[in-house]
Amino acid sequence: MDADLDTLATALYVRTDDLLKASPDRAPWRPTIGIAPKITDAELVTLAVMAALLRFTSEARWLRHARAHLGHLFRYLPQQPGYNKRLRALAPTLEWLITALAADTSLWSDDVWVVDSTPVECARSRETVKRSDLAGYAEYVYCASHSRFFWGLRLHLITTLHGLPIGFALTGAKADERQVLLSVLAADPSLLVGRRDQIIIADKNYYGREFEATVDTAGLHLLRPARRGEQPRPGARFLRPLRQTIESIFDTLKGQLDLETHGGHTITGVAVRVYQRLLALTAVIWHNDRTGHPIKRSLLAYDH
Repeated sequence: MDADLDTLATALYVRTDDLLKASPDRAPWRPTIGIAPKITDAELVTLAVMAALLRFTSEARWLRHARAHLGHLFRYLPQQPGYNKRLRALAPTLEWLITALAADTSLWSDDVWVVDSTPVECARSRETVKRSDLAGYAEYVYCASHSRFFWGLRLHLITTLHGLPIGFALTGAKADERQVLLSVLAADPSLLVGRRDQIIIADKNYYGREFEATVDTAGLHLLRPARRGEQPRPGARFLRPLRQTIESIFDTLKGQLDLETHGGHTITGVAVRVYQRLLALTAVIWHNDRTGHPIKRSLLAYDH
């Protein structure tokens, strides 16, 4: 297979279609008797991933572009309201597909993970915050790593060193990173099946005797910098170069996949746009892995 956007789109459509046929319960429910949709769920997923790779943050602009340039790939393209409604209904499907596609790579069994979280800003002006449908989900908090206050959510991410998403969660901005990590692992016990001596690299905020005991019981070896007043911790010499990996992954999501300009106005709208970008990243790594590309996280062949 070649490393270009059309080939990725075709391969992703075929694989998504196969996965949904094997697990029809993962697709949105629709009545047995009724009008069949003119665009399938697998086609819509592929269309959403292509939008993220080509950096379209406006659904209306994306569909105009697709009608002008992608007629050879899609026989039918919906209007923007229908596209938005179908995509929001596919949010749980996108969430499932990220892990299903990631597990279909040779990188899934990597024995080193990195974990961290990053802000997903949802508003800036006070008036927008007051009338936002995200009230009750988004929160005000100060982000020390970005030296700024923001109102929004946090994306918590576990990845391999190549950037392949292993586990993730979208929470309020004030959520405890340690508890979110444990919740992600508890929500999908299959993540740890067959893994021995799995190393997980984190920053100094992932600390605490009880937390570390729980992580150790789960079969993970936690590597993190020592906090002030602590004795030097093992593996410290590996931390600095490897810790930059997660920052680089977040930079891909924000700098190349426009995570911070998601445009969502409801919790479902934000979630589906975050999943859309995580699936795009996963699809690129999956395709690069299948085509033997040396840099698994490279989007260069697919951003034009």
